[in-house]
Amino acid sequence: MSVSVESATQLADRIIALEESSTLAMTKKARELAAQGHKVISLSVGEPDFKTPKHICEAAKQAIDEGYHGYSPVAGYADLRKAIADKFKRENNIDWKPENIVVSTGAKHSLANVIQVLVNPGDEVIILAPYWVSYSEMVKLAEGKSVILNGAFENDFKVTAEQLEEAITDRTKIVMYASPNNPTGSVYSEEELRAIGEVVAKHENVFVLADEIYEHINFTNKGHFSIGSIPEIKDRVITVNGVAKGFAMTGWRIGYIGAAKWIADGVEKLQGQVTSGTNSISQRATVAALNGPMEPTREMSKAYERRRDLVVKLLKEIPGFKVNVPEGAFYAFPDISYYYGKSDGTTTINDSDDFAAWLLNTAHVATVAGSGFGAPYGLRISTAASDEALAEAVQRIKDAVATLK
Repeated sequence: MSVSVESATQLADRIIALEESSTLAMTKKARELAAQGHKVISLSVGEPDFKTPKHICEAAKQAIDEGYHGYSPVAGYADLRKAIADKFKRENNIDWKPENIVVSTGAKHSLANVIQVLVNPGDEVIILAPYWVSYSEMVKLAEGKSVILNGAFENDFKVTAEQLEEAITDRTKIVMYASPNNPTGSVYSEEELRAIGEVVAKHENVFVLADEIYEHINFTNKGHFSIGSIPEIKDRVITVNGVAKGFAMTGWRIGYIGAAKWIADGVEKLQGQVTSGTNSISQRATVAALNGPMEPTREMSKAYERRRDLVVKLLKEIPGFKVNVPEGAFYAFPDISYYYGKSDGTTTINDSDDFAAWLLNTAHVATVAGSGFGAPYGLRISTAASDEALAEAVQRIKDAVATLK
C-alpha cells in the first residue's frame, strides 16, 4: 500500500520558491470574511463587474448546438486566428498572418508560454514597474532573473527610455511591460514607446513582451499605441492580448499572442505538451467578440472612466494619500507610505502588506498591497464596482486611517 506524503518539503523547489498571487490571496481572504457575515467590499480582484455582451453569449450557445464539443487545434481555430490577425491590423497597425497567432487559456497563459519559450536559465528580463504580480514569478519559473525598473510617481509611474538604456546588459533577453498598466492605470504614449523602441532597436538580441490586455479601457484622447507596430523591431515584439477585460469575458479564459512565426511555433510546441488547444466554445464566442460590435466595450470603458473620476476625487480627500490620475484600466494606485510607522493603538502599519491586511480586518475593504506589484509604497484599488460601493469603500478607508497616529 502506498503512503501519502503530505509534507510541503516534498514539493519541487520551483514551487516552494514561488510566491502566492497577492491579488488572489486577498480575494480569498475577503471571501472568508464575507462568509463569516461581515459586509466586505472587495476591491481586490481585477475583474469587470459587467456581464459578457449578449451577442457573444449567443455565439457560444450556437457553438454548442453546432457541435463544437471536441478538441480544438493547439494554436486555435483557423477562423479565430484570422479574426485576431485582422484585429491586429485594424486596431494596432500590426501586420500578422494567422500563422503568427497562438490562442491560449487566458493572457496569463500566453505570457507564461512566451517566457518559457524565450528565457534560458540566467537570462535577464527587464520588468517595468509597477508590474502585474505574476510577471516576476513567471520569470522565476523559467529560471531567469527579473531586473526591476521603477517608474517615478511624478512620471505617472512610467519608466523612461533612458532608464531602460542603462539597464540593458549582454544578459538581457526580454523587456516586459503592460500598457494600460496594472496596477497603476498608466498608459505609455506613442512618443514614450517609440523612444523605448529606439533603445531596443540598438540591441538586436533583446525582445519586447507587450501586455495589452487593457487596450480597450483607455481614457486618453490619443488612444492606444502598440509598440509592435514599429517596423524596426516588429519581429522582436510579442504582443499579448485577450478578451477578459475589454469584453467582460474573464471566465471564458481566452488570450492570444501575435509574434514572429518561429516564436509562435515555439509557443504552439510548448502548449501542445502542456494544455493543447483551449476551450472550443470560448473560442467560438471570441470570434463573435472580435468581429462584432464594439459599442458594449465602449460603454464599459465610459463607466470605468466615470468611476475613475469618482475614486480619484474621493481618495485625494484622504490626508496623507498621494494620488495620480490613471489614464486607463480600472485601478487607482495611491501612495500610502505616509502611514507607515503609524498605529491605531493595536496594530502598527510597517508596510503595504500591513496596511492592506489591517484595512480588510478593520474596515472590511479588500485591496491589494503594492509590494506584490514591485511598488511597496502603494495600494491597488479596483474601480470595477458600482459607484455606491466605491464611494462607501473610500469613506471606510478614510474613517479607518483617521485612527492611525
